[in-house]
Amino acid sequence: MREITFSVPNSVSEEKLKQIIHYLEEIKFGSITLVIHDGKVVMVEKLEKTKI
Repeated sequence: MREITFSVPNSVSEEKLKQIIHYLEEIKFGSITLVIHDGKVVMVEKLEKTKI
């Protein structure tokens, strides 16, 4: 696994960041979208696709 280092704006709480990381770790196919209003993350959308 490759380590990624970045700075987190003050508008992203530790709880939100943990949730985003959790989504990134569990998703296999799909996308994760951050919705931002006035410079603050207000929603995280996860769209997961399943291949059959």
